[in-house]
Amino acid sequence: MKRYFSSVALLVAACFTGCSDGRPEIVPVSGQVLIDGEPLTYGFVRFSPGDGRVSMGRLDENGRFRLTCYESGDGAIVGTHRIAILTHEVIGNAKIKWHAPSKYANYATSGLTQEISQPTDSIVINLTWGDEEKNVSAKKRRETRGFF
Repeated sequence: MKRYFSSVALLVAACFTGCSDGRPEIVPVSGQVLIDGEPLTYGFVRFSPGDGRVSMGRLDENGRFRLTCYESGDGAIVGTHRIAILTHEVIGNAKIKWHAPSKYANYATSGLTQEISQPTDSIVINLTWGDEEKNVSAKKRRETRGFF
């Protein structure tokens, strides 16, 4: 009987110290995307840790998002993330409407990063149309033919 309890104790200890699903540490992450101070209400947010699994969240009517990595709403991997905001809407015959400048749709050109170290619900990502909004031809670029 003593041997049985010793074996069970070792098995329980091994599970608490060594059993895992092999996934990196993930924490709940949510926040809001604003463009020129107003909620961005269309699109998706993508957080990429570089060498790990990407987390993604849909923007709601208030510009809010909740990230999903493996399971719905589980969050993002702890670490530094590059961010892309995908806001193009296909509106027929390969015509696209951009709800934010296309530069934000690419990690390489967005200029957006975020450090994730603990659970958070207060990330605010500020975007701007900048000079594009002032330029009439830029307004036309929001509705263009083709995909990028």
